Amino acid sequence: MASPSYGASLHPGAWWLWSLSLGTAATRTTNPLLLTLLITVSAYVVATRRPDTPWSRSYGAFVKLALAVLLIRLLFATILGSPIPGTHTLLTLPEADLPDWAQGIRLGGEVTAEALAFALYDGLKLATLLICVGAANALANPSRLLKSLPGALYEMGVAVVVALTFAPSLIADVQRLRAARRLRGRPDKGVRGLLHVGLPVLEGALERSVSLAAAMDARGYGRTAQVPAAVRRTTAALTLGGLLGVCAGTYGLLTAEGATYGIPVLLIGLAAALAGLRLGGRRSPRTRYRPDRWDVRAWLVVASGVAVAALLTLAAARDPAALHPGVVPLVAPTLPLWPAAAILLGLLPAFVAPDPKEPS
Repeated sequence: MASPSYGASLHPGAWWLWSLSLGTAATRTTNPLLLTLLITVSAYVVATRRPDTPWSRSYGAFVKLALAVLLIRLLFATILGSPIPGTHTLLTLPEADLPDWAQGIRLGGEVTAEALAFALYDGLKLATLLICVGAANALANPSRLLKSLPGALYEMGVAVVVALTFAPSLIADVQRLRAARRLRGRPDKGVRGLLHVGLPVLEGALERSVSLAAAMDARGYGRTAQVPAAVRRTTAALTLGGLLGVCAGTYGLLTAEGATYGIPVLLIGLAAALAGLRLGGRRSPRTRYRPDRWDVRAWLVVASGVAVAALLTLAAARDPAALHPGVVPLVAPTLPLWPAAAILLGLLPAFVAPDPKEPS
């Protein structure tokens, strides 16, 4: 199999921004038809633009995780009840008598269609968000993404790369030692088997860590340039303040109450964080071999995701009833046309992003 060249593939940051934008759009609605359409769009883009690499197979794991989250949400609504009142009783479970200190908690009782519909809509929104994150993991090369990090995050990126490299080695060591114990007729499960397998694995990981640290030190990793103290303090203040602003702005965007202040706080936080990262890059004067280019196709991919998020946010403000179908009284959800058409803009990467299966 010929591996795709860097010049023929999309910048990994573009895939993450596109996926997170679809996830932001998913937080703006509880309409199951629109959420299903978002999942379909992300699945189609993954199916057409996913490279044949180990990390690209993580999309299936995220889909299974999303399905598990949805089932757990429905199970909790069935067993623990729901604050949503309802008149369409589907079944009645035996209700347990709880002590006085557990007032407000219900175990068993009536299960209504309204409560299950509310749980389904709520769980499907979280499941869609997980699947969008899974799409980014399947499409973006993690090592190339870390390679694109600014110089201020260089040490953190190296630590993440080392951790990602060692995790498969630890799993392979565990499988090898368990197979060896089985061939010798010794137990490889339970507490005794865990102790006999865990200790050699930890010992081998420690030896590899020491060897890797010595090799990295010999090659000059971890060495930084001298910068004035005022620059260091300004960098720390801008970076920490900017990241706090990004967290507060993102929280505002993900909640209905923070829709007014979310975008300004997020933009101010992003500006401060980028300024801090650019200033902090003076401590790591390094060059990159074959850096990823942010070309027109990357802009188009990001623009398609941002357009979906912006149009769904606008639709939620102008027609909240269409994007949040009611459960009391219970009505069948309908597909609003122009929000659905807006979601289809997310298919643009399937046509403009380079095909990783084509030889460069």
